[in-house]
Amino acid sequence: MKAILKRYTGVILTAVAFVVFVAVLPQWRDKALGGIVFQASTMLLVIPPIFVLLGLMDVWVPRDQMIKYMGPGSGCKGPVLAFLLGSFAAGPLYGAFPLAAVLMKKGASLMNILIFIGAWSTTKIPMLMFEISSLGPRFALSRLAIDIVGIIIIALAIKAWIPAREVERLYAEAEKL
Repeated sequence: MKAILKRYTGVILTAVAFVVFVAVLPQWRDKALGGIVFQASTMLLVIPPIFVLLGLMDVWVPRDQMIKYMGPGSGCKGPVLAFLLGSFAAGPLYGAFPLAAVLMKKGASLMNILIFIGAWSTTKIPMLMFEISSLGPRFALSRLAIDIVGIIIIALAIKAWIPAREVERLYAEAEKL
């Protein structure tokens, strides 16, 4: 019971804060509950397809192939593939993390996983097309170039900042999934 309470402390505190908020400001109750229902329904529409794709990737993509294309010795093709996977992916950012865990389990390097998450969060192809049509190609391509450089710098910084022991722990946790 203690372990469950410790694990879900954040969720419990958030629920208590929500109840207090609604009790103190009842005029916001309907709007707050509507927001929760909207977010929950959005997640329920997004998460199942992501997990189906994760299961298929876990079964269909052999570990040695993932290591070859996205592992530590993949050269330039690993970051490029990670970038393309993140850019062509659909869905909100919270969908990237289960996929990143499967990539870890399959042997992708930390650098490639960080690039994948960075690309998922900032370089979506539909967003780029919208920017080109509404803001012009100069702006859209400039932003894309800055994002690519930023993703690489941030990935390098995070990789340098995280101790090797922590990286090993993260990969061990991914293996359990």
